[in-house]
Amino acid sequence: MIYSVYLSFGSNLSSKFGSPVDNIKQAYLELLKYGFKIKKKSSFYKSVAYPNANDPEFINSVVSITCHLEVEQLLKIILKIEKKFGRIRNKKNEPRILDIDIIDFNSKKLSIKNGNLNLKIPHEHLERRLFVLHPLREINPNWQSPTNSKKISLIIAKNKINKDNKITKL
Repeated sequence: MIYSVYLSFGSNLSSKFGSPVDNIKQAYLELLKYGFKIKKKSSFYKSVAYPNANDPEFINSVVSITCHLEVEQLLKIILKIEKKFGRIRNKKNEPRILDIDIIDFNSKKLSIKNGNLNLKIPHEHLERRLFVLHPLREINPNWQSPTNSKKISLIIAKNKINKDNKITKL
């Protein structure tokens, strides 16, 4: 079976691959090495780090891919890619070289346990994360939440713009 998947990428630290933008671009290439087909890529967006606004700003992007793997297998590959880039999970919300999240897996609401990770798809705070919603809307303006079937334009409109969730398209 072929699944339709949306992945979110974030980076706010440079690495051996270069800047945060370079990290994300290189991560796209890693996806291709695993046989995933990238259908669409959003622009890059800059956002303030949360919860510590003194941390470096994040660069974010969303891609639409197709894959033939079940969600657990996809997660294992994502974790391998993050590890290759030097991702270390010490503290929640700390600066990082690369973060890849599964935003939507075939329009299903899922819960996965992988070691210490308890993953909910879509993320329980997705509807407040403009740094994911704006790039997602860019590549699919008709996307609807698998949780409540709300259209993305409505979800974005209900968000209050403040310094914590202000984003800028690069």
